[in-house]
Amino acid sequence: MPQAASLLCAAATSQLVVIDVQARLAAAMAQAARERVLKNTGVLLQAARLLQLPVVVTEQYPKGLGNTEAALAQHFPDGLGVVCKTCFASTGAAGFNTALDAHPGRHQVILSGMEAHVCVLQTAMELLGRGYQVFVVEDAVSSRDDANRHNALARLRQAGATVTNTESVLFEWLRDAAHPQFKAITALIK
Repeated sequence: MPQAASLLCAAATSQLVVIDVQARLAAAMAQAARERVLKNTGVLLQAARLLQLPVVVTEQYPKGLGNTEAALAQHFPDGLGVVCKTCFASTGAAGFNTALDAHPGRHQVILSGMEAHVCVLQTAMELLGRGYQVFVVEDAVSSRDDANRHNALARLRQAGATVTNTESVLFEWLRDAAHPQFKAITALIK
């Protein structure tokens, strides 16, 4: 864990965690929220691939809720092992902590997923308690009830998580228009 955390996320110290964006769970979201999460999480996954950032994906009880939406799964890094779980905080799932710890020096966790007030919130709180710097991507998280999403984001801010958005994360990862992946990544948001 870091001695002093940057207030910006950095590609060299970030990991992307996608929480429970599964077919049946996504179907329970309002259409606009579902589309927003799928679009922005897809952008984050594609940027993470271009920048070679580690990615961890979880699925909550896939037998009942299905697998990760195909629109996202197509952007998974080769060989990615999805962490299946029944606990709400991803940190309680077998394999999750091992996946995070497999990348020393990557103390910034960028979170997207469903539902903001349950699995995203509990995962973020646990990670904060373990000393990680947590960035919750506001336009890449949702809840069935938007009031619950807003409450979760307020709680996360109070707890010390940084609530951000997809474009901010991308440009913080890039830091400079001279970055070799600048054109490829900015093309994702046009």
